[in-house]
Formats: sequence, structure tokens, C-alpha cells
Amino acid sequence: MKAVVFDNSGTLIKRYRAIKDIKNGIICDNVNSIDIVDNDKNRALVVLQTDPSNCINKARPDQTITHFLKKNEIDFDISYSDEDIGKKELLNAIKDDKSFMSDVQDTYNTVVGKHYNVHICSGSGFIVNMETGLIEFTITAGGKIFDEVTCVVNELKNRGVEMFIASGDRKTSLVQLAEFINIPKENVFDTASSRRKKEIVMDLKKKYKVMMVGNSSNDVLAIEEADVGVLTLQQGETPPKKVLGTSDYVIKNIKDVLKIDF
Repeated sequence: MKAVVFDNSGTLIKRYRAIKDIKNGIICDNVNSIDIVDNDKNRALVVLQTDPSNCINKARPDQTITHFLKKNEIDFDISYSDEDIGKKELLNAIKDDKSFMSDVQDTYNTVVGKHYNVHICSGSGFIVNMETGLIEFTITAGGKIFDEVTCVVNELKNRGVEMFIASGDRKTSLVQLAEFINIPKENVFDTASSRRKKEIVMDLKKKYKVMMVGNSSNDVLAIEEADVGVLTLQQGETPPKKVLGTSDYVIKNIKDVLKIDF
């Protein structure tokens, strides 16, 4: 039996991202959030487990992010970091941070306002420096499903291949994606860190021969663990060397997965 595990952002969907540098107020869309975390071992990427529109509808722009999380009991997860970080540890680290919800709202409005063909709004979040306790960047991401994905999923089903999604994105957005491309929601693993993705592949290998398809540093451990590791470049970004060095195959389009015999 065979299984393919797909990352989401940059793999199944063409990602649109807005990242705001809190220090200088600049918003850009050509920087990878994973690369930002990798640039400082003390950083962690935090994903808010709520519809991003809630950040617009519920929050006052002058409300601090920390106060918004606590007042509205917003759940969150640490999606990517160099070390294992607990939620209480994270909240304690940022308790004195003065970043505002307007910083999150700015990134949400950038993604929604700039890209009218967004299929999935993956979520909003921020990058925190655990050493300084400062939120250094806010983020909102969304995307459009690559045109070839539905065809690839249907063909893999015809071949009897089981498909899974393992992503650092929030659960609701991934379930929405799974429904769109007809993958069972029980085959979706949300807010999966690098280590969690590796664990998912390890567990699946007990039953399947596993292919892992990803596009970034947070997929490296899973790509290494899989029977067949695939790096996709369809997002159009230059991948870190460590990703290139661990992949068995490098493809330019998700449809090229169908050419790999495993």
C-alpha cells in the first residue's frame, strides 16, 4: 500500500503572504516566514487557531495582541521553532509585548485586498523572539489551489494511493482545502511542526510506503523520514540548500508527482 503526504502552503496552494516588520512598519510579500525564523534560533512562528476575519471583527486596532489572545481565549499553536516551546511559556514570554492587533489587521487587509482570487485564507499569526519576548513580525497567509492539484489527486486515487495533508496551517483552513479537493478530513494533520510532520510519516510507514511532498525547511525532517522525499518548486521561491540536499526528487509542478514510481 502506498501513501502520499502533502504539505499545503506552496505545495498544494500558491501561497500569498503578507509579513509586517513591527520594528519599521514595512509590509512585504516576498519573504518566507520559515526563513525568517531560521535566521534567529530564538524565534518561533505562532499560528492563531481562528478565522482571520475575527482579527478584524473582534479586535480594537489599539488592543495589544497579548490582550486580544487572553480576552477572547484565542487558541494558538507554535507551528515552527528550533526548540520545543509550550503555550504557557510563549504567553509568559510575550506578556509585556506592545504589538497591536492593527499590526495583524494590516497583514490580513493586504492579503485579502491585493489578491481577489484567494481560495483559502490559511490564517494569521506572528513571529516572536523568545529571548527578548518581543513579537517581531505579524503574518497573514492565504492562497489559490494550483490548477493541477485536483487532477493529481484524482489520478492518485485511481492508482489506489492514500493521500494525507500535514501542514503548519490552522485546522479549519485545511479541512476546507481537503473538502475542496476531496481528501477525507480524517487524513488532515493541522498545525504540524517539523517534528510532528516527521512523526506523522513515521506512523504512516507502519502501514504504507510513504512519499512526502513539501517545499520548505519545515518539511525537511519529514522528507528525510519518508521512503521517497519530494521537493516542489512550483511556488517559485528559491529553497534553502538543506532542503535540496535531502530530497530524492525535485519537481517544478505538482503534476510531476505522477511521474515518480515508488
